[in-house]
Amino acid sequence: MDGSWHCWILGVILLLQLFPDSQAWGDAGHYAVCKIAEEYLTKDARVAVNALLPVSAEGHLANVCSWPDDIRRTDRSYSWSTALHFVNPPDSTCNYDYSRDCHDSAGNKGRCVTGAIYNYTTQLTSPNAVLKYNLTEALMFLSHFIGDIHQPLHVGFVGDLGGNRIVVNWYDTKTNLHRVWDDKIIDSALEKFYNSDVETMIQAIQKNITDNWSTSWAFCRSNQTVCPNLYASESISATCKYAYPNASAGSNLGDDYFYSRLPIVELRLAQGGVRLAAVLNNIFASKAKIAQA
Repeated sequence: MDGSWHCWILGVILLLQLFPDSQAWGDAGHYAVCKIAEEYLTKDARVAVNALLPVSAEGHLANVCSWPDDIRRTDRSYSWSTALHFVNPPDSTCNYDYSRDCHDSAGNKGRCVTGAIYNYTTQLTSPNAVLKYNLTEALMFLSHFIGDIHQPLHVGFVGDLGGNRIVVNWYDTKTNLHRVWDDKIIDSALEKFYNSDVETMIQAIQKNITDNWSTSWAFCRSNQTVCPNLYASESISATCKYAYPNASAGSNLGDDYFYSRLPIVELRLAQGGVRLAAVLNNIFASKAKIAQA
């Protein structure tokens, strides 16, 4: 191996140490967000989304919602996208500010999950977008990042990398706090309540959306197409109120933490799904009007 190859391998190892579990929700969570979104797409949006999906999706957006996590781990040409999966406010700061917080580790402004959501929304709505951008990738990135931003610890403190550096025990398993919110709470819920079937969990969340939750949170103010700053503000609030309390390094997290936090996880999955649908409906309604003009 030449020196550059050794350097690349070392770089990958360091990244994995720094961000061992930085994919939000895990595969089940991302699948749930996009599956919920599919149920709320308008006819125009559904047609447009299906036209952009890769063959591997088999006609379902939910099947490719984890693609941005997969590709950055398997193809080093996508390593630039790592910083786009999260945003980290300063330690002990329970509010989000785009101008202060949205940057990568090198200080490059706009390189965070909120900036990415704005960027890919702009790509999908841009005039002559098909000539300028890879719209299939834009759709998959946008769908994934709207899921990411609803995982509270993807808007966690910079000092612990959104809980990645806080080692805890989840029942009898050593893990970190970020991964608890990525997938441990969901996995435990699947086992305890949903017969290990993610579709059953999604149906229960959809029933809550229909029967118990007001979906006024689906829409942005001032007729904005997307409002990721609001989503990030909600997540840092949930991080401070629910994720960090009683979860310091070395904590043993079990039933008390699980049962009190599961409703927050399921609400954020629901909000991510309904909001993703609203964003896609707005994007492709505008496209349909332009096509008809």
